[in-house]
Amino acid sequence: MAKLKFRPLHDRIVVKRLDAEEKTAGGIIIPDTAKEKPSQGEVLAVGSGARDEAGKLVALDVKAGDKVLFGKWSGTEVKIDGQDLLIMKESDVMGIVG
Repeated sequence: MAKLKFRPLHDRIVVKRLDAEEKTAGGIIIPDTAKEKPSQGEVLAVGSGARDEAGKLVALDVKAGDKVLFGKWSGTEVKIDGQDLLIMKESDVMGIVG
């Protein structure tokens, strides 16, 4: 993947949603109109970190390339370099997958 021409600030991250399953466990194909937006994604870029009360920089736990799980309504949808991406705070991430 080409380098993203966007760098988030502070404790924000840029996430690309991973494609949702097209079939149920029973083999039923789900049409596009009935699919929910996936709540898993790949981190493309991370900010430098947040500052604590003393002004010290606290690095983020996630890094570019991590696959993360996030809340259904997390982040702000944006289009960067023709890609539909999400910008969210690290605190919106529930965990790193796998």
